[in-house]
Amino acid sequence: MFTVLHLLSPIPRSDCNVTPAALRFGKNGYGKPQLLRKHGDGLSLPCLHFNVSHSSSLVACCVAMNSQVGIDVEERNRKLKHNVLSLARRFYSPDEVRFLEGLSEHELRRQEFIKLWTMKEAYVKALGRGFSAAPFRNFAIRLEVEEGKLTGSNASKITITAHCDDDILTTNWQFALVELSSHYATICVERTCDNGGEESEPFKLKIWKTVPFVDDECILQTY
Repeated sequence: MFTVLHLLSPIPRSDCNVTPAALRFGKNGYGKPQLLRKHGDGLSLPCLHFNVSHSSSLVACCVAMNSQVGIDVEERNRKLKHNVLSLARRFYSPDEVRFLEGLSEHELRRQEFIKLWTMKEAYVKALGRGFSAAPFRNFAIRLEVEEGKLTGSNASKITITAHCDDDILTTNWQFALVELSSHYATICVERTCDNGGEESEPFKLKIWKTVPFVDDECILQTY
């Protein structure tokens, strides 16, 4: 949690109207870590939401204002212990399996499998209900295809289809798939409505590269 606090440090305090000293860590009813704000003698939820993911060489923390959020990072050269299609048939929906079966090149199929994994895991983490409540096979991630590849740079191109558990698997989410030099990262953010009931605009993304106590560098900004 110390690492999380440092990764939150670039966020202006005025954005969430809360000081770091007032923040506490807690968990929701399904065990997902969340921030709580000390308020009088009790604790309340602040407007700041976060989620963390890591690989052997990278820690990623995603922060959103007033929206639930999930993130997953996977190494692009991640070695899979089993055949890609065998893993897909075990964990993915039939639609996703058919997509991967249609890719004849082994390396392309492996890369698209990993991208799908990051998107599905980010979505489940954003839901905050745990993997047992939202198994990967129960929903499909669908993206527009460009030259045989999944494209995730435009959130409007990504849709979720629930095959069951419609009450749990909601579709009011936006995605961003980011291809870093050595990792794939997917961010999933809840769509919100403004006071007039209008759906929110696509979320604005800012990515920081952070070396704790050494350097903070903004490497990507979409606004």
